[in-house]
Amino acid sequence: MPENFFTLGIETSCDDTGVAILKNDREVLCEYLSSQIKDHSRFGGVVPEFAARKHLENLLPLVNAALNEAYIKGRDLNLIAVTRGPGLMGSLIIGVQTALALSQVWNVPLIGVNHLEGHLFAPLVEAEDLEPPFLSLIVSGGHTEIIKVEAFGKYELLGQTRDDAAGEAYDKAARVLGLKYPGGPEIDRLAKLGNSKAFNFPVPLKNSGEIEFSFSGLKTALLGQVKKFQEAGQEIPVEDLCASFEKAVTDSLISKINLAVKLTGIKRVAASGGVSANSALREALSAQKNFKAWLPALKRCTDNAVMIAMAGRNSWTRGNFSGGPVVPDPALHEI
Repeated sequence: MPENFFTLGIETSCDDTGVAILKNDREVLCEYLSSQIKDHSRFGGVVPEFAARKHLENLLPLVNAALNEAYIKGRDLNLIAVTRGPGLMGSLIIGVQTALALSQVWNVPLIGVNHLEGHLFAPLVEAEDLEPPFLSLIVSGGHTEIIKVEAFGKYELLGQTRDDAAGEAYDKAARVLGLKYPGGPEIDRLAKLGNSKAFNFPVPLKNSGEIEFSFSGLKTALLGQVKKFQEAGQEIPVEDLCASFEKAVTDSLISKINLAVKLTGIKRVAASGGVSANSALREALSAQKNFKAWLPALKRCTDNAVMIAMAGRNSWTRGNFSGGPVVPDPALHEI
């Protein structure tokens, strides 16, 4: 292993184009993220074909910018780590094909990274004291699950959502309330102005003995409240509805994390994914007395290339060398 090991991370699973260069295990030399939120907001969600075209426009300029900032050349890299799934097929193809081309041109090894394992590594960038075993809560627009990390590379899925992911529920709730996309940050912002006890929304599966989530019923309960105000010709108390909805989602997540802690005896919990940027969830996690929580920096809660570089580097050191071409897999799940 060389004294300085440089990993180029590439993330294009959905609508964020991410590029980062990592030195050794966790030293971030540079990181870039081109968000497409403004491009897709007028559609109320991500348009897959449009997202792929934007990745095609953004990716190589970001790679060049990263190399220039890190003061290295492509041939100085020791590894390229790229997200191969899950995600949108068109977006994944752009990232993987670009990484394959760069790997061949520069004669640099390439490794495919599971996007979920990337999220698992996001809190570890700054948290040198977080070591396995720990529990990982991955909570985003597409995923809500709790994973037991026995060791890096040895993972057990303890439970996941039955239907909507938490981030998806936030986006759907925002549409019901007439808020702009993406819905999660808008609800978080407005919830600070409202009363979280104004509406007693049900906490999904709170009394279930299983580590599982469900958010579709909560969205239906919100819709029912909105319709009542509309039918009565009354102004909709958006701030109170946001605060009450956010409380129910947070209570659901916290209750299942506590259940996982109880069942496993593991009292170290890491959170990641876009919803881990939610202020109510971060506050609730930090306030728990049954376990200690590690949270990623806000800029690394959403999709980013640093987490992909770190996961790829760690996997490489465990001897996981790609034996053939890295193939994009939009349905990839288990890590």
